[in-house]
Amino acid sequence: MHKSIIILSLIQTFYFMVIDSHVHFWKYDKKRDAWMKDMKVLQQDYLPLTLAATFKRNEVDGCVAIQADQSELETHFLVELSKTNSIIRGVVGWIDLRASNIEERLEYFSQYKIIKGYRHVVQGEPADFLYGQEFQRGIRALERFNYTYDVLIYHHQLKAALDFVSRFPDQSFVIDHCAKPDIKNKKIDEWKSLISTLAVYPNVYCKLSGLFTEANWKEWSAGDFYPYLDTVFEAFSTDRLLFGSDWPVMLAAGIYVQWKSLLEKYMEHFSEEEKQKVFGLNAASFYNL
Repeated sequence: MHKSIIILSLIQTFYFMVIDSHVHFWKYDKKRDAWMKDMKVLQQDYLPLTLAATFKRNEVDGCVAIQADQSELETHFLVELSKTNSIIRGVVGWIDLRASNIEERLEYFSQYKIIKGYRHVVQGEPADFLYGQEFQRGIRALERFNYTYDVLIYHHQLKAALDFVSRFPDQSFVIDHCAKPDIKNKKIDEWKSLISTLAVYPNVYCKLSGLFTEANWKEWSAGDFYPYLDTVFEAFSTDRLLFGSDWPVMLAAGIYVQWKSLLEKYMEHFSEEEKQKVFGLNAASFYNL
């Protein structure tokens, strides 16, 4: 074996890190966080110190902090948290992608190297939101700064998402929470067809996150998730799947160790290289950590 290949193999062995690609932090605000009204467990502060203890127990090295509020203040909040909490390896913030001065705002935030990309809560927007000219202009502006974009949608928005991503072949996209399939009602056919088509685009990745809260809370079984995992593993392969938890939102339906161990069990017969990709290397590559 060539010496350089041996060295690379050793580096991957000893420096492989487990990265949770999707977590949130907040200081609970009743008015701002009204979306939590039916999830009492979320109605408190969730900050990196709490997650650090969870990470230690579950052998996770770091995370990507994802915006939970749609304001530039939220982006600043996550950047500030990253300065004193080493578990935060990257930030996906919020910026008004429809703003006329989007280039100027992106230029401003580019001073913070911890910011890797942006997200808008499209799941709460009208059906035609992804077709908006101003929004698409903002997406085009991301490429110059090498920013990623997290696509947060429900399964019924997948048709619009397909048309959307087809217009940006050079933009790096990741689908949050597998596009939230209807696991609770065991509906899979249309979602399976659409997300498999979406996976044809090589610039589109997918997060293995947020599925607990799409199932029947507190009454799910591991087998409920397997048909959906089968679909995304076949569609995206282990080259474009990212482990994520959606902590602390996931706490409404389960605990951290349940989700991580469920994925580990699902992948028990995969190669070590494939496991490393899904549990860390893909996130490091996609988000340029």
